[in-house]
Amino acid sequence: MMAKKIPHRLYLTEDQMPKQWYNLRADMKQQHDPLLNPATLKPVKVEDLYPIFCEELAHQEMDCTTRYFDIPEEIQEFYKMYRPSPLVRAYNLEKTLKTPAKIYFKYEGNNTSGSHKLNSAIAQAYYAKKQGLKGLTTETGAGQWGTALAEACAFYNLPLTVYMVKVSYEQKPFRKTVMQTYGAEIVPSPSNTTKIGQEILKENPDTGGSLGCAISEAIEKAMSNPGYRYVLGSVLNQVLLHQSIIGLESKIALEMLDEYPDIVIGCAGGGSNLGGLIAPFMQDKLTGKASPRIVAVEPASCPSLTRGKYAYDFCDTGRVTPLARMYTLGSRFIPSANHAGGLRYHGMSPILSKLYHDGYMEAIAVEQTKVFEAAVLFAKQETILPAPESAHAIRAAIDEAIRCRETGEAKTILFGLTGTGYFDMTAYNSYLSGTMTDYIPSDENLQKGFDLLPKVN
Repeated sequence: MMAKKIPHRLYLTEDQMPKQWYNLRADMKQQHDPLLNPATLKPVKVEDLYPIFCEELAHQEMDCTTRYFDIPEEIQEFYKMYRPSPLVRAYNLEKTLKTPAKIYFKYEGNNTSGSHKLNSAIAQAYYAKKQGLKGLTTETGAGQWGTALAEACAFYNLPLTVYMVKVSYEQKPFRKTVMQTYGAEIVPSPSNTTKIGQEILKENPDTGGSLGCAISEAIEKAMSNPGYRYVLGSVLNQVLLHQSIIGLESKIALEMLDEYPDIVIGCAGGGSNLGGLIAPFMQDKLTGKASPRIVAVEPASCPSLTRGKYAYDFCDTGRVTPLARMYTLGSRFIPSANHAGGLRYHGMSPILSKLYHDGYMEAIAVEQTKVFEAAVLFAKQETILPAPESAHAIRAAIDEAIRCRETGEAKTILFGLTGTGYFDMTAYNSYLSGTMTDYIPSDENLQKGFDLLPKVN
């Protein structure tokens, strides 16, 4: 009887939307190690970040004590154009799997970017406009972040240059078209437009690029143009702060249904979606209020958490960023060209890396053919074509639901559906035609990246 009372989709009202972002660091038992200045290997000071980031964002990046940040009213109003996003009960998927588990997902695809990325993009564009900057630069992998930031910059009339990972640039031409519609300039990375890009191409002229390459180029572009700053769509503390609205909305909606997740699952590339989804549930875990299992799901071809080293590393391939202690495959690691979708970053958010290192969450790596198998099953049952990134979480959620079927446990599962897969037709076609293959780097391949990690005492 109770199950029939739970709607397929639950939307909060605008008045129920969170008015503050939650800063997970305020409740961490131990903070992650500080960012280091690459020239001195001394901890970075907030003013050291001013040449790269907007000043307000630099302060958010370094703040580990303020638990809640007020969401500016202007950003709240923008959010209302596409938020709150729905919490969905996956009834049809449950039925198909014959599982006693209850499966919920938070769906972030109801905006033109097709993903959760707009939650942070509009915040970063807002602070750039408030500071009076002339323009922004960024990178994008699968194209979701670039699209979201192009939308946000168009809203504030800010010029934007996007360095898009070359393999994605070639696989997803219409992502480029959407970004151009919003006025952004798109450059395939690595490119000849920057010194770092030229160096990377000289070393490996046939490379398909990586997020690390694109980050290096975007930073160089910003720092060589007065009045410009660089913004990033994942990894950073400030991004996880903005994305906390995903988890906060999820928790409010579940409380309205008298539900609480036993398992929270998110796909993991740099950490933006995962960190945002798990934030309030991890708070409960850190403060002893509850103990949900929290699972990060990453691609087997880019396994930073499950096979990486917990070490200081550069956040970019060109080695111009501050050093962060994180799980990393090495800043020179470039995923296989057959890797479909995003989640192509060599490292992981310092916050999430520390939480994983301290045992507060788990991580698994999955092959992409199994990911797309789950994506197709989900699409048929729930009518949403998921992004390849999101399908990593779907794969794990399905596997957990099957385990519940085998054990008879009626667990409550929550996963993040980060966005839609309508620009990922090349990848879907590869899977459906049987030409998609799995690539798992060997220990020897990974060691090459580890050998180049900076020496930090």
